[in-house]
Amino acid sequence: MTEFAEVLRQLSSAQKPAKGASVYSLFVNRPAGRVLAAVAYRVGATPNQLTTLGALFTFPALATVALLPPGRVMSLCVGAAMTVGFALDAADGQLARGQRSGSPSGEWLDHVLDCVKLVSLHLVVLVSFYRFFALPSPVFLLAPMVFQLAAVVIFFAGVLTEKLKRRATADAPAGSTPALWSVLLLPVDYGVTCLSFLFLGSQHIFLLLYCTLLLAHVLFMAAFLVKWFRELR
Repeated sequence: MTEFAEVLRQLSSAQKPAKGASVYSLFVNRPAGRVLAAVAYRVGATPNQLTTLGALFTFPALATVALLPPGRVMSLCVGAAMTVGFALDAADGQLARGQRSGSPSGEWLDHVLDCVKLVSLHLVVLVSFYRFFALPSPVFLLAPMVFQLAAVVIFFAGVLTEKLKRRATADAPAGSTPALWSVLLLPVDYGVTCLSFLFLGSQHIFLLLYCTLLLAHVLFMAAFLVKWFRELR
């Protein structure tokens, strides 16, 4: 236990900056990922293996959404699997920084799988809406398409902005995110989207949650694009 605690302490000192992170990422996902990274460190696993393990939790869960009718047990299993997959996504980066084993190929694999995950998530919701939901109107079939657009744009533009700013201000400190802003970022945190799947078995609740998160993503997409463009100018 003493050695495990020491590994946790070392990983805690090798964290990403808190800038741009929501309270879920800061106080739930990253700490959970840190524990998983410490376990992986003790057993000799690599960051790429954690990335792959996260995919093995996430993609079967997403396939289940498209293939099976929503139910209470199914939704709990899907939400839990997606949440663990997201924690493993945080663990691989922490392990890489703790081991000083980060590589361009590892970062590439992580970002590619993140992109596939974002696209697939809303595709399977679209299939589930079409096959299993009693939607108030066919117009709601557009919701996953718009959600997918907003989520992918936020992801891609955010990664690109980070890369360009890092190149322009290589020695500048990253800073941190104000507490209020961390709370406001909750609706666009992927972890909150994962948690919404816990309610997939209750169609009315899930539809309300999903559309609320969709609206938040669209609003934040517009705000982020303006903000990032101004910062890069």
